[in-house]
Amino acid sequence: MKYSKIIDAVYEEVLKGENAGTVPTYIPELAQVNPEQFGVYFYSLNKQSYGIGDCDVKFSAQSIAKVLALSLAYSIIGDQLWRRVDVEPSGTSFNSLVQLEADNGIPRNPLINAGAIVVCDILLSILEDAEADFLTFVRELANDDSINYSILVAESEKSVGYRNFALCYYIKSLGNIENDPIEVLNFYFKLCSLELTCKSMAYIFSFLANDGIRMHDRVQILTETCTKRVNAIMQTCGFYDESGEFAFKVGLPGKSGVGGGIVALLPNHYSIAVWSPKLNDKGNSYRGMKFLEMFTAQTHTSIF
Repeated sequence: MKYSKIIDAVYEEVLKGENAGTVPTYIPELAQVNPEQFGVYFYSLNKQSYGIGDCDVKFSAQSIAKVLALSLAYSIIGDQLWRRVDVEPSGTSFNSLVQLEADNGIPRNPLINAGAIVVCDILLSILEDAEADFLTFVRELANDDSINYSILVAESEKSVGYRNFALCYYIKSLGNIENDPIEVLNFYFKLCSLELTCKSMAYIFSFLANDGIRMHDRVQILTETCTKRVNAIMQTCGFYDESGEFAFKVGLPGKSGVGGGIVALLPNHYSIAVWSPKLNDKGNSYRGMKFLEMFTAQTHTSIF
């Protein structure tokens, strides 16, 4: 299939249409991003790749980085991870406190803020230097040593991250945070500030389309079973409380972030990253969602 022609056609159609939504103003640094930027990068396992628009512009990965933190923790401690965090869709906002008391401090899944905070705590406990080791993990997935955190975005998010402070301290009070909450939150804000491009993001996530195997050196990052499970969590929990809608309209495992990025993949075939900063009322990129819906419809690709 000539994916590049379909990508061109869908990109132009989405670009001509309405760019609805708003940039997230609650994180000051993200509010300054040019809302008209729009990039797409496609990477197939047969090494056919194609990019269009602002696919080489760096943006804040935000919640997309949570999948990578999950993958690193899962690769080290295996199924012990699920004693600390569950695998169920939350049905509530990504930064909700509501369910934690009823669930005794066990977050519903690792892709909501509470779950990612617990994963950060796990990484702090099992790694010598979690911030450096996580960055090394991402750089090795990308085969790119230039990837880094944005200190400006991390500090910006920390300055207004009251809900995340509340989540972390509340989970600590319920016994599911081992480390100093300030340490955990500093790592969490750094993790979310990770800067990627559509090109680097599509390539990084190709290991989840490839049975857990990194493309450039064939290193097994996750077992086939663990890869299947991470993809299942993305399918059911990757888009906040719009995950069902994404499964219904797009039909791929994926993850969004409030930086405007979306990554999605078709196991054994491809990974694709889309970036457009304006978000819909669920916190997902308006153009990104539109593009992926049209792309999967026209390529007839879906896990279903």
